[in-house]
Amino acid sequence: MKIYIDFDDVICETASYFTIIAKQLFGIDVPYEQIKYFNLQKAFNLTDSQYEELMAAGHKPETLLAYKETPGASKIINKWIKEGHEVSIITGRPFSAYEPSRKWLDNHNLCDVPLFCVDKYGREKFYQNCSYSLSLNDFYNMTFDFAVEDSPMAFEHLLHFKNCKVAVFSRPWNENAQMPNENFTRGKDWNEIDSLLGL
Repeated sequence: MKIYIDFDDVICETASYFTIIAKQLFGIDVPYEQIKYFNLQKAFNLTDSQYEELMAAGHKPETLLAYKETPGASKIINKWIKEGHEVSIITGRPFSAYEPSRKWLDNHNLCDVPLFCVDKYGREKFYQNCSYSLSLNDFYNMTFDFAVEDSPMAFEHLLHFKNCKVAVFSRPWNENAQMPNENFTRGKDWNEIDSLLGL
């Protein structure tokens, strides 16, 4: 089985760190549980310049390397690999974040999982022709049978993969999201998502 896994807030606890950064930079205190939008500019009510500053701070190599693993992520992913599944991590992180992101995965016993940066959200100013970066068209030419994703903004991309089952990792910003079809099912943690793989 070919499996797609998102990075932020699926494998690591990114949003909780952004709440700390927003408070440090701007004095904006939005508890993690109250992040109702995947778009952090909207969630924290930031100006364009504040949002750019927040994203720059959150994607510094030392910051990316400090993010904590989502409980159970590496254990279940390695279990899937041992079972013979082909796993890829598809992230919307900027292409410039590849090296520290790759190092984070290696540091968390996920050395055997390929990582691809895809401009899922139209944030990149240009397309880098590197082996780890994919255009949306390249991405859509891939094949996946199962996906793990937290962002409602990414659901439209997953609809390109016919009959792909999607485990939506439950987070505050997707609790009211409409599931596109019957292939999308919520999972509250990695153990529950592991059980969804066999359905």
